This record gives sequence, structure tokens and C-alpha cells, in this order.
Amino acid sequence: MNPKPFLLLTLVAVLSGCRQDMHNQPRYKPLAGTDFFGDGRSARPVVEGTVARGQLRIDSARYLGKVDGQEVDVFPFPITKQDLTRGQQRFNIYCSPCHSRIGDGNGIVVQRGFRQAASYHTERLIKAPIGHFFDVITNGYGAMPRYASRVEPDDRWRIAAYIRVLQLSQNSRIADVPPDRRAELETTQQ
Repeated sequence: MNPKPFLLLTLVAVLSGCRQDMHNQPRYKPLAGTDFFGDGRSARPVVEGTVARGQLRIDSARYLGKVDGQEVDVFPFPITKQDLTRGQQRFNIYCSPCHSRIGDGNGIVVQRGFRQAASYHTERLIKAPIGHFFDVITNGYGAMPRYASRVEPDDRWRIAAYIRVLQLSQNSRIADVPPDRRAELETTQQ
């Protein structure tokens, strides 16, 4: 059998599949001018009120930590034990290297010579509205960078809730415990 006709037939089949129709489609570069549309644009303007996916954030308290420019002093959603657990986990990942696991501002990064981080146990931060912590996590403060791109908004609220737990744990008194629960504390201390 002569291989030349078979080789020729294979070559014709392969070359017929090498059309450039799909590679050479008519298109315009973004924002390039054209005469296709009457206004000279190559793309249509965005429809008024269009919101990019993931950017519809109507609740300013939840996504900014502020209402009318004032930091909120309530959480935008109910905080559960699972939220506190998640907040502790996120705090340990993102915050404890500088602020330490107890929030005294003496984390491992500070121990290695970096700038002293804020202690959550100062009177100013104990009295600060909860929206303050959300805003600082979101936008940064002083040497602290922004964490908006790293931590989702709801996780920022969970971290803020956990900061309140840390503040309570380091600044509580026996008088803060309801009288009917004090006996439980006394048995666990022995």
C-alpha cells in the first residue's frame, strides 16, 4: 500500500481544521471609540442603579460600623456562642500576633521589637463603642493595617465581640456575677 495518498488525505483534514474564524472575531478594546453605536462608544453605559456582585451594602451599621457618621454601640446581628468561637479563631489568626491572646498589646511581634500594639484593657477602649473596633479592623489605625480585604465584615463583628469578651475576662469583679451563680465560681476555684 502506498502511504502518500493516506498522508495527503490526513494533511488536508488537519489543514481544513485550521480556520481562523473564531480567532479573528470583530471586537473593540475597552473604552475605545467606534462608529458602531451612535454615541461613539464601543461599550454601553452601565444601567443606572447597577451594583456589582457582592457590593450591595445597604446596611451601613453592618458594613461600616457607623450610622450617620457615628460609631454604633450595638451589634448588627445577634451574637451566638458559635460567633464568639469564630471570633476567637479569627482574633488568634489576625490580631494576637500584635495584641496577644489576652489583648494586652504585648504579642509576639511586639516582643520581637515592633511598635507596641494597643491594649484593649485601657479605660478608653473599654468605653469605646463596638463600632470603633469594627472600624479599626476595617480601615486600620496608626501602625495597624487595614484588614477589610482579609477579613469578611461579619467576621470583623465576631472579632469585635471576642474583644469585648477579652475585656470582660480581664476586668470583671465578683460583684458582676449574679448572686445565684457565685457558688459555681467558688467550687471551681478550689
